[in-house]
This record gives sequence, structure tokens and C-alpha cells, in this order.
Amino acid sequence: MVKDVSLPFPGGMLLSEAVGESPIRVFLMIENRLLREALGRLFHKRPDLQVVGQGDQNSPPSQDLLEEQCDVLAMDFFDPKCLPCFFDMDSSFPGRLKTILIGMADDSTQFLNAVRAGVSAFLLKDASASDVIAAVRAVFKGEAICPPKLCAALFEFLAQAARQGQVGTAARRPDLTLRQRQLVNLVAKGMTNKEIAVQLNLSEFTVRNHIHRIMKQVDVGSRREAVKVVRDQGLSAPV
Repeated sequence: MVKDVSLPFPGGMLLSEAVGESPIRVFLMIENRLLREALGRLFHKRPDLQVVGQGDQNSPPSQDLLEEQCDVLAMDFFDPKCLPCFFDMDSSFPGRLKTILIGMADDSTQFLNAVRAGVSAFLLKDASASDVIAAVRAVFKGEAICPPKLCAALFEFLAQAARQGQVGTAARRPDLTLRQRQLVNLVAKGMTNKEIAVQLNLSEFTVRNHIHRIMKQVDVGSRREAVKVVRDQGLSAPV
């Protein structure tokens, strides 16, 4: 369980009191109830941190909450289908939400998969309360947290990719599934996620995740751009 650790700013002030800024808004997507409650109490004591909601995979945050009221998403599980997006990365949304993983195993494969999924911080099971707080503050500022023991795996991955010509080269043709191509066609028709979910007999949550993964695969920042890239490469499919 996370233990409370006081983190005074020089002069006896806390961070938010020293800089006079709005608190960092955090959603706790934590499966472990004891950990979720401990983190809630811990963050409540920090004026520069604000918990805007709590939940788990059975009660995920809404798209509106994440887009409009949240800066950092904290999770204690790794599921590429859920990271980091319960929302569509539309061009109107600047993508300020950062994701941190808490209580992870010392697993280089899982770590690299998390990096690919867009996670900003990866904290191991032995992380302290001060480590968690520091990670939230760091990712909010645009920094990343990598456990020292896993940095070597990241460097080796990049070095291997460079040797294989996968870094700094033109984007490869995305390998989209038939379902993903169907989704692109429906998006192109101007259908909403809810309408797509009804037509394909999927949950709206699943549709959002599919669309986000498509955007990641074709390396674009909006639904409209994804449609253009997929169509330009002849990858769309009839519904």
C-alpha cells in the first residue's frame, strides 16, 4: 500500500502554493481498491493535485470527463486496448491527457508495449508515494518516467530498430484489419461513435478504442486525417 510522504517545497510551502497555479487534475483508474483509496487520500493532501474521479475497468471515466476535466490518468493495470484512450483524439482535442502506470512488474516486454501505447510513466511495484506524486507532476510538465533498470531495454530497442532501418524512414503501409477498414468507411460517412456501435453491434467504448488504434497506426492526429490516409493507400473496405 502507498504510504503518505510529506513533500514540502523550500520555505515550508507546498508546490501549488509556491507557484500559484491550478491543481493537476487526476483520474484514478485503479483496479486495487485499497490502492485507489490510499492514492485518493494521498493526493487529497496535496494542494497541487486534485482527484477528479475514480474507477476501474467496470466503471471507466467518460469521454467528456477525460477531455475536459482531466490532465493525468493513473492506472494500476496494463491493457493496450485501454491505453491511453477512452476518447477519440479529434483535432479539436490537444491531447493533453497523460497516462501513468503504477505498480508494474519488472518486465521489459510489458514496458516497451506500454511505451508504444503512449504511456508517459511506468512505475514498478516498489515505487514509493513520493515516486507516484513526482511522476504525476513530471508527466503533467511533458516529461517521462522510466525505471532505471528498464532504460537499457528501451535503448536496446531503439538501437535495434535503427539497425533494421525502422527509425527515421518513411512510414510503412499500415496493416489494418477488415473491421478497422469498415470503421474508417463509417467515420468517413460522418457517423458518430454511437451510430457506428449500433451498426456493427459493438459497444461505444470498443469503437472509440478501435478508432484511436487506427489513428496511432497511420500516425495522424484526427479522425479526418485517418480517413484521408487510409483512402489514399486504398485500404478502406465496404461495410
